[in-house]
Amino acid sequence: MAHGETTVLEICAGAGGQSSGLESAGFKHVCAVEIDSDAAATLRLNRPGWEVAEADVREFDASGYRGVTMLAGGVPCPPFSIAGKQLGPDDERDLFPRAMELVRQTRPEAVMLENVKGLASPRFDTYRASILRILHSMGYETDWKLLHASWYGVPQLRPRFILVALKPRAFAHFEWPEAIGAPPTVGQTLRCQMSANRWPGADRWADKANGIAPTIVGGSKKHGGADLGPTRSRKAWLELGVDGRGVADAAPAAEAPEEFLPKLTNPMVARIQGFSPEWQFAGRKTSVYRQIGNAFPPPVAFQVGNAIQAALAGTGTPQKKQPLRGLEASTGTYGQAV
Repeated sequence: MAHGETTVLEICAGAGGQSSGLESAGFKHVCAVEIDSDAAATLRLNRPGWEVAEADVREFDASGYRGVTMLAGGVPCPPFSIAGKQLGPDDERDLFPRAMELVRQTRPEAVMLENVKGLASPRFDTYRASILRILHSMGYETDWKLLHASWYGVPQLRPRFILVALKPRAFAHFEWPEAIGAPPTVGQTLRCQMSANRWPGADRWADKANGIAPTIVGGSKKHGGADLGPTRSRKAWLELGVDGRGVADAAPAAEAPEEFLPKLTNPMVARIQGFSPEWQFAGRKTSVYRQIGNAFPPPVAFQVGNAIQAALAGTGTPQKKQPLRGLEASTGTYGQAV
């Protein structure tokens, strides 16, 4: 689907999962803001022509980007993650208020912010309503929905709670993207990479790994090393024939026994996350794993970006639903998938 030039200012861009997906949907980056030096280097490595601001978004001045088509980003998830203390607005890493300030500065036609499933929980009803009131006061209509990456061809669960805000004219044409069908299994996705060093058990392993992965957990710098998540996640990986206690440097060797229990490499984790094989990562092994694990899957960003493009162009199906307002849009009455 061809679109006219639409621009995006992306905050908390990370290693470019959302960036590459939105680019594929026709958005042109005017700037990508990212505080982590390795992730910023990854963005420059893959898109040397982009403006990449290696900065704390709390100190970033967006006034020079007023009129950008869309403000997008994946604001930090620890304040709302069930793996953390769920301090919400009391967590210093909560950047939703700062994102609202940047919306005021830039006044884009569209806003897209994504976070973890925990933000959809009832304990944050009032908090979500406060964010929506701010957006409504600036003339936006809003919708918040829980989407699973597996609905869009990504071989892992990875539920993400996504906020889309549009001016009324465009919002009237906004539809969430429909699921595209069952994703490939982990085995189908990684068969070639597992057999790269001629491991004789690769085909047998791929046939056994006939499900989708649990959500990849990137963690933070406070987290130990690179591994595939907590105990429950590791059990799910084990059922797929994967040792989740770490990340390997290479695919299994030719001399490894057929019944060998492999670990994934970073390139394998990147494929499970939906990155294209061409996307490269800067930094050391653990940093690369965290960049991949914390990314927004590109295929999901592409699908939501396409839906926003259609709404902006007025080509999306006109909606019969009433605009979503205030607390009503924060208490599960807005079609959220559960």
